[in-house]
Amino acid sequence: MSKNAAPGHGRLGPIKNRIQSLNPRTKRYTKANATTGKFLDGKADKQPFKSVRKAKIRK
Repeated sequence: MSKNAAPGHGRLGPIKNRIQSLNPRTKRYTKANATTGKFLDGKADKQPFKSVRKAKIRK
C-alpha cells in the first residue's frame, strides 16, 4: 500500500490493485480496479494519475 510521506515529498510507493488506461474517445485517463475491472475515477485534465500503473493495451 502506498503511504503519504512528509509534506512536500509526495507519495511513497505505487498504489496496489489499481490500473489506469487512456480513453481513446475522451483522451483522458480512467482508473480501474485491477482484479474486477470496475472503473473508479476519471481525470479532469489530460495528465495520468500519479503512482498508478498503466494497463497493457490488448490489440
